[in-house]
Amino acid sequence: MNADEYQAGGTHYKDMAVQPWTVMEQLLTKQEFIGYLKGNIIKYAMRAGLKDEHDGEKLKHYMQKLNEFGIKVL
Repeated sequence: MNADEYQAGGTHYKDMAVQPWTVMEQLLTKQEFIGYLKGNIIKYAMRAGLKDEHDGEKLKHYMQKLNEFGIKVL
């Protein structure tokens, strides 16, 4: 399953006609979008266990999306 086919921590993005990161991917440059993904990876890694029980899943989700761009993380 690719990163666009599921959502960690609910369905609020999957329930939209177009997911926000799909729009971002179209409007941002490739490097800007990669930076967005990396920023979210850092955010979820740093707050894991502090805010949301799904942070670990979200971290893996953003890592998968980044991996799909050919950038390996861990």
